[in-house]
Amino acid sequence: MTKTVRTFYYRTVSIWRDRSLLGLIGAELVSFTGSAMTYVALPWFVAVTTGSLAKMGWVLAAEMAPMAIFGIPAGTLVARLGAKRTMLLADACRAPLMTVVPVLYWTHHLSFAAVLAATFAVGSFSAPYFTSSRLIIPEVAGEDERAVAGVNAITSGANQLTQIGGPVLAGVLIAATTPATVLVVDACTYLVSFLTVLLAVRVGTRVEQTAESRGVLAGLRFLVRDPLLGPLLVAACVLNFVAQGLTIGIQGLALVSYDRNAHALGFLFGAFGVGALLGALAAQQLTQKLSLPRLAALAIVAMPLPIFGLVASVPWPAAVVLIAAFGFFLPLTNAPIVGILTVRTPVALRPKVMSAVMAIATLAGPLGFVVAGQLIERVAVTTLFLLVAAGLTATGLLFAGILLRNGEAPPAPGPSVPEPA
Repeated sequence: MTKTVRTFYYRTVSIWRDRSLLGLIGAELVSFTGSAMTYVALPWFVAVTTGSLAKMGWVLAAEMAPMAIFGIPAGTLVARLGAKRTMLLADACRAPLMTVVPVLYWTHHLSFAAVLAATFAVGSFSAPYFTSSRLIIPEVAGEDERAVAGVNAITSGANQLTQIGGPVLAGVLIAATTPATVLVVDACTYLVSFLTVLLAVRVGTRVEQTAESRGVLAGLRFLVRDPLLGPLLVAACVLNFVAQGLTIGIQGLALVSYDRNAHALGFLFGAFGVGALLGALAAQQLTQKLSLPRLAALAIVAMPLPIFGLVASVPWPAAVVLIAAFGFFLPLTNAPIVGILTVRTPVALRPKVMSAVMAIATLAGPLGFVVAGQLIERVAVTTLFLLVAAGLTATGLLFAGILLRNGEAPPAPGPSVPEPA
């Protein structure tokens, strides 16, 4: 056993004994399971009740849009409240908001506008919650980018369990009850997450601010100056626009190609979780052995290749395997990128940088959902997958080129300070 591997082993053992990390993982397991169920149930609910796949795209866009709109201001909120308090606030607000759609549906007052409004409101708290949960990681792992990448792979692996169980459970509950029931279950998971964070997580206090970190746009200014992160985020924005077609395409497969089979829908989304879980386990090891920029570059180029297999009309078990293969490469891209991003950013700037990253990366996501929703009503599902696979390949090559060219570049310099008079 090499010294690097041995050090990582002992560090991992001690990390797994950290109460805050275990509390964070427990809260996310419950909360993300509910969210994964809703991610399947809500679009299905809209598509079945309205008969429109295009409206399904609008609902998914409404959930993602707040991340882009409020992502940068959310950094200021996280910096002022601290990560733990922000997570508690997000869960406390999302729980009642998630019940709005089922209550209106059961009382026969539900309109499509109300669905969009409720979905937008719930999505407004996703950016500060996710930013806060990532900020806790370096408090547990330390300031080494490989350690942060490794712990991020651990938390990612735990979260991928929710992407396996959540969609499958959603498919079972949809078939046994109604999609509205699934939304109520999700509301309950936010309450459980709230209590877990309140009682178990000890870190996530306020970060002391510096002159460089003041201002709502401080994180954005840092990203623009950085020779690696700035270009990388532009590529990520384009990548996110194209990737939304995959979600719409999977829903379309179950609705059109597999005769509205809710069980198949659950297994298709669950397959992504299985692949991503295996990828997270691989990432935990590979981030300690390989260059982080090279690992991310290789993974992002390989990731879209399985989607080309969905261009042909395949039975849903074969589609499950292809989607799992796609999911495998996602943690191998994300874990090294998060490690690089976290350690590259000064501590005082992290809340605003992390929230700005989320805002910019998701900026084109809502538009991607709308465009994909319109496309799937005009072209075959297999054609949509061809467009998505080709777009992901082209953008992935751009992403990889930026990583390999600028991956070892020094971080952005601080702002110039005027000489005293």
